[in-house]
Amino acid sequence: MKIGFVGIGVMGSRMVKRLLDHGYQVSVYNRTKEKVKALVEHGAGQEESISSLAQNSDVICTCLSMPGDVLEVYQGNGGILENARPGTICIDFTSVGADTSKTIHARAIEKGLSYLDCPVSGGPEGAESGSLTIMAGGERAAFEKVFPILGVVGGTIEHLGQSGAGSIAKLMNQYLVAVHSLAVSEVMVTGSKFGLAPEQLYKILSASYGDSRILRRHMKEYVFDRQFEPGGAVKYVHKDVRLANQLLQEAGLREFTGQLAEEAYRLSTEQGLGDLDMSAVILPLEEQCGVVVKKNS
Repeated sequence: MKIGFVGIGVMGSRMVKRLLDHGYQVSVYNRTKEKVKALVEHGAGQEESISSLAQNSDVICTCLSMPGDVLEVYQGNGGILENARPGTICIDFTSVGADTSKTIHARAIEKGLSYLDCPVSGGPEGAESGSLTIMAGGERAAFEKVFPILGVVGGTIEHLGQSGAGSIAKLMNQYLVAVHSLAVSEVMVTGSKFGLAPEQLYKILSASYGDSRILRRHMKEYVFDRQFEPGGAVKYVHKDVRLANQLLQEAGLREFTGQLAEEAYRLSTEQGLGDLDMSAVILPLEEQCGVVVKKNS
């Protein structure tokens, strides 16, 4: 089974490496050619275009940044849909809106292709260890055919329903990520402002009902050490919570906490923090309050 992989950034490169290490034949394409070099040295084939990759693959995986990128790679001139062979299964690992997934799915069916929306959660460390959570939408038969591939990169893998179901589930996860990130930032900044030692406050919270994976991740891995290299970038969380908020509005909710989170991530992006880790949403709050949440001196 020949796998083609488009998009080998922070997540995609780690997923490709795992597939290679598990004996799969993988060819890669990326707009930035320099990113391909290390994977080729690791055993990947290199395609010079999306069209050639699509023509030569049985399964095509995409792991991109934005919904517009996904639409272009699949539907654009020289894209996947016009070049893939009938019977090819496409797996999109990108976090996009359900409408994007359903649009591409419908076009894929017309071309005799299968398309699964399979966004993931777990970050670079999950991609590296093969422990990602994979949320799949699309035809059950196609999902079962590629389940062994998904099992190489994922630890928790669920087929949730028809096209778009995976994307909806991922956005609900990202909604919680954004809201929890903002709440953690607000609490740690406020506690510090009133003289509580940040590490001591963290210790108490992490042993109480206020604990969360986001609290532990952000404080231990990023904020206390003042190290904000991504992980998951601010700009992507902003994109995801914006899409998630649209779903909450469509569901009938009028006021909800995600609106505050979207605004916080929008402001952080506008202030030039978009490429930093999502935990950097704390930085504008620190500036507002005149404190820095860091390790005790």
